[in-house]
Amino acid sequence: MKINQISFQLKAILIGILFFHIQNGFSQKEKNSELYKTIIAKDSLLFNIGFNNCDIKQFEDLLTEDFEFFHDKDSISNKTRFLNTLKSGLCGSPATFKSRRELVDGSTEIFPLYKKGILYGAIQMGAHRFYETSNGKPEQFGSIAKFTHVWLLKNKEWKLSRSLSYDHQTVSSIENKTTVFDDNEITEKWLKENNVPALGIGIIKEGKLKQIKVFGELKKDVSAPYNTIWNVASLTKPVTAIVALKLISQGKWNLDEPVYKYWTDPDIANDPNNKLLTTRIILSHQTGFANWRFMNKSGKLEFQFKPGTKYQYSGEGLEYLRKAMESKFHKTLNQLATELIFEPLKMTDTKYIWDSKTDESRFAIGYDNKGKAYEIFKNKTANAADDLLTTIEDYGTFLCSVMNGDGLSKKVFEEMNSNQVETVKGKHFGLGFEKYDLENGEYALSHGGSDQGVQTLFFILPKTKEGLLIFTNADDGHKVYEQLVLRYLGKNGQKLIDIETK
Repeated sequence: MKINQISFQLKAILIGILFFHIQNGFSQKEKNSELYKTIIAKDSLLFNIGFNNCDIKQFEDLLTEDFEFFHDKDSISNKTRFLNTLKSGLCGSPATFKSRRELVDGSTEIFPLYKKGILYGAIQMGAHRFYETSNGKPEQFGSIAKFTHVWLLKNKEWKLSRSLSYDHQTVSSIENKTTVFDDNEITEKWLKENNVPALGIGIIKEGKLKQIKVFGELKKDVSAPYNTIWNVASLTKPVTAIVALKLISQGKWNLDEPVYKYWTDPDIANDPNNKLLTTRIILSHQTGFANWRFMNKSGKLEFQFKPGTKYQYSGEGLEYLRKAMESKFHKTLNQLATELIFEPLKMTDTKYIWDSKTDESRFAIGYDNKGKAYEIFKNKTANAADDLLTTIEDYGTFLCSVMNGDGLSKKVFEEMNSNQVETVKGKHFGLGFEKYDLENGEYALSHGGSDQGVQTLFFILPKTKEGLLIFTNADDGHKVYEQLVLRYLGKNGQKLIDIETK
């Protein structure tokens, strides 16, 4: 069977499973449910004992006679072929190569299958990592993939009937310093495979921007220069936050003063919740606003809950803060940021607006996942939440300044790094930054950005003085995140990934 035929059949099965759930409305089972515990126990027998310890008998007992295995990089296998591959390959003798599988913590979803109200099976979906040992070398992280398992209840015993393994991302080469990210040719090939035209990386060590790497092309046959100008989407928000926090440190702005004193949006002028909005609530995303007002049925700004009572990410909140600050100081946000951040740090290629001085020849045009370029958006008015123009060097310099608390009072710096509101387990929003709890007192500050043709991300670790900055100019840019985080942040990077995939 040809690969494209296999791919089509694999997609058809996945679409069928998804359609089945949509039509029948079956919900994911909670982790404390009996079904969830049962399937996880079977998964453990299959992989922790069977796969990881080459216990072929365990596989034979847990697979149905008509078992089928679909692999997006290989082919379709029946039970006999699948077991023979295990025996002669991973579990062959002498064992020069061995693979170990682990579930990605928190990724598993389990859905029951019913027929006339009677439970007959379950669908297990998740992600798993594979670690490899070859010729006696130390174990290395080999790859990560998504999987879907169809379990059937036959004669009161659970058996695996179908196994689908797909979206494989090979990352073993990341651990090899002579390959990806250090060899331009290999990196360029890897980017093309992931539909990413250009990639910018900033590496922070000892509280300083130590290395800048830029790969790929701005357009056909035009290499992306080290000083490529990127639209960084929501990475704009931390810059706006630092403008406000520096003004607070200087005693010119108040973290907990209601902002209606300087600006009131006409849409909510008659809503008493308006008087509850403060800079603290805005920077920790507790305004009660939708991300953008056009998402509301009315198309107007409105409160979805009482400000300060829970988390909800909102670009509108940052825009509200911009208008209040501009009203009080009679300066644009770009002017305030230039005075407080850009000029002191010599960030000469960073601004909120597109003007006559913007070097379009260095701009990273955004692309969709089919390689089609998006039209360049040349904003003339600053948006506090979006569309900042900058370079890896400029933004990396900014992050080092944030990490070191430059221009911030001790109290404000502590507030910025404090847990203001929980977003998910292990993660909170501070003031302008997401905060990841890495245990043992370690933590990371982060923010991501996503627009058409833009995927950006950074992590900084104030205690270890490390950091990583990633800019891409494609809808598929997020595909490179995990490999980069693991490569440059090591064990802490793995902790970040585990929190994000829970």
